[in-house]
Amino acid sequence: MSSSFNTRRKFMKNTGALGLGLVALPSVVLDKRTPIDINKKIVCVGGHPDDPESGCGGTLAKLRNAGHDVTIIYLTTGEAGIPGKSHNEAASIRRQEAINACKVLDAKPVFAGQIDGDSVCNNDWVNKMQQLIMNEKPGIVFTHWPLDAHKDHQVASLLTIQSWLREPQQFSLYFFEVCIGEQSLIFHPTDYVDITDTQEQKKKAVYCHVSQDPPGIYECGHAAMEDFRGRELGVKAGEGFIRMSGKLQGGMGI
Repeated sequence: MSSSFNTRRKFMKNTGALGLGLVALPSVVLDKRTPIDINKKIVCVGGHPDDPESGCGGTLAKLRNAGHDVTIIYLTTGEAGIPGKSHNEAASIRRQEAINACKVLDAKPVFAGQIDGDSVCNNDWVNKMQQLIMNEKPGIVFTHWPLDAHKDHQVASLLTIQSWLREPQQFSLYFFEVCIGEQSLIFHPTDYVDITDTQEQKKKAVYCHVSQDPPGIYECGHAAMEDFRGRELGVKAGEGFIRMSGKLQGGMGI
């Protein structure tokens, strides 16, 4: 059992280093199709404050630490996310929490302006999200897996997918997971990132979202996800992603 496991770990590390979908080390070449210049941007689109941080905060920190600019677009400001608070009160609190988290990740926060629990996907919002994304001139965009139990997560994902379909040559698209099995459903990664060195930075960013019970976020499966994706990659901690496929798409090699 031990010998077999060690051989598998070695295989995973070797394939990751070769950029065959498994991600191991940071590099300025993040995509087989398009080399990413050091000043190119990374964009992450999340449904609410805390989603990007919990879903792929380790990867965002790793990319930023490697010299790439990172922008986080929050579809909503979490208006319905604090029991006993009005939408305006909750939005004010959660907006500041998102800003604090972005300071930890050294990322730029952007608030798209939709309402928590009442998000919509229509032509106007497809155009608006496309504009928000393309304003950043990203090389890679991360967003929610579309098969997610939360409607706002689905809308964030669908708007981003539509933006990618309109600009397939401009950026590569990857989906992250949150609360696997409870929110993100039937998620089977195509790519992995070793977040061993940024795991604590990610946790610090998540813990900025005080109103959302950060220990509860980790109990929702995120600690187990980091451990299990790390085991799949053969490292201490990892994050898994599903790459949007298409003949113009390459693989992530960070």
